[in-house]
Amino acid sequence: MDTLDPKDAKPGDEVFVIYNNPHTPTVSNIVSAEIVQHPHDPNRTALFLHETFHTIEDDDAIFTSEASATQAYNEMYGDHDFNL
Repeated sequence: MDTLDPKDAKPGDEVFVIYNNPHTPTVSNIVSAEIVQHPHDPNRTALFLHETFHTIEDDDAIFTSEASATQAYNEMYGDHDFNL
C-alpha cells in the first residue's frame, strides 16, 4: 500500500482516506481529499475533506492512490463493492 507520511504532505496533493462517518459509526468510505495549508497555522498542512479542514495527525492513514486506499479498506473491512 502506498501511504503518504504526513510530514511529506504538500499543499495541492490529492490523497485518499478511509473516512468514518461520525453520524453512523458503522459506515466507512474511501474519499478523496486535498492537502492544503492549515488555516490557522502557516507551518502545518491540513486535509480539506467534505468542505472542512481536518488537522493531520501522525497516525492518520493517508493514501497516495485510490487503489492503495481500496486495498487497505478491503483488508480492514472485507472485500465489498462501493462507490466514491
